[in-house]
Amino acid sequence: MGVKGIIALLAIGVAGYLTWRFLPPYYNPFAPFSLDDPPGRIAQFKLRRLPEASCQMLLQQADARGWISSKTLPDSDGPCPLHQPVRVMNFGDVRLSSSFLASCPLALSSALFVQQQIKPLAQRMQGSALRQIDHLGSYACRNIYHRENARLSEHASADALDVSGFRLADGRRITVLKGWHQPAQVPFLQAVLSASCRYYGNSLGPEYNAAHANHFHLGMRGYGLCR
Repeated sequence: MGVKGIIALLAIGVAGYLTWRFLPPYYNPFAPFSLDDPPGRIAQFKLRRLPEASCQMLLQQADARGWISSKTLPDSDGPCPLHQPVRVMNFGDVRLSSSFLASCPLALSSALFVQQQIKPLAQRMQGSALRQIDHLGSYACRNIYHRENARLSEHASADALDVSGFRLADGRRITVLKGWHQPAQVPFLQAVLSASCRYYGNSLGPEYNAAHANHFHLGMRGYGLCR
């Protein structure tokens, strides 16, 4: 390699260093994740790389902001053991049809998703505040689709939540099962499902297969499957 080639490589290296050095932290995939990072691929990348201790710390910060009410539980044994599972009671002023068990990444991603996406979408597209999220559960020690010879489901590690509907402050209830076919509700539901892809490894809805006709499956496995 000639002198010009070496100079060019040095220039590229310096430019790259300066770019990462002076970028805002939310544009730097190697900077620590913050609750104030805007949603997107970089934030999703950071979320997926969070150490357990960092996840728990951020969950406490989200709790302090009123985005989630949760409690970390002891490890559990058995055929589907859980490490530091989290019991989620609500998402601030958004109630749940029942509390659910989650891994820390699922709890944190869901708190961000509700605060940054579902609440604004409900207000903007439905003209009413979000008051409750209905769900079909999270943790279940079973294989995918309950098949005997299949691999373990994300639900077996509390890494997935099945959301079935939403209740608004004006009394309306929007369900995935019925709303997916109603002109007044389907744009909102489609927007919610599309937005969820920024927070979860996979987001599956009614168009994925018949098994998801009545809920959105929001899981942490993978990276970007959204159907």
